[in-house]
Amino acid sequence: QVQLVESGGGLVQAGGSLRLSCAASGNILVFNAMGWYRQAPGKQRELVATITRGGSTNYADSVKDRFTISRDNAKNTVHLQMNSLRPEDTAVYYCNAHLAPIMSDYWGQGTQVTVSS
Repeated sequence: QVQLVESGGGLVQAGGSLRLSCAASGNILVFNAMGWYRQAPGKQRELVATITRGGSTNYADSVKDRFTISRDNAKNTVHLQMNSLRPEDTAVYYCNAHLAPIMSDYWGQGTQVTVSS
């Protein structure tokens, strides 16, 4: 059973920073891609950032130049460094892992990020 556990969320003031972590139960290199998504109340879940097995990254336009996704293969962990946070970044952030050969997606339970103005 694949398990993803997020941590690092919290309450910060606008302009502050948070570092989210996603710990996987197995070798993250098994997955074709891992990433972070977020969902605000009343809104659909949206892509924040992804990183592929090969290390290429992709970001939503709204977070480019502010957020950085990275991974630690030895620790089977993916991180999201969030700087210059804005109130509109407030959401539940979810870790995702995609396994293309069997068309499977795995999700963590989410971690709340709240940015006050």
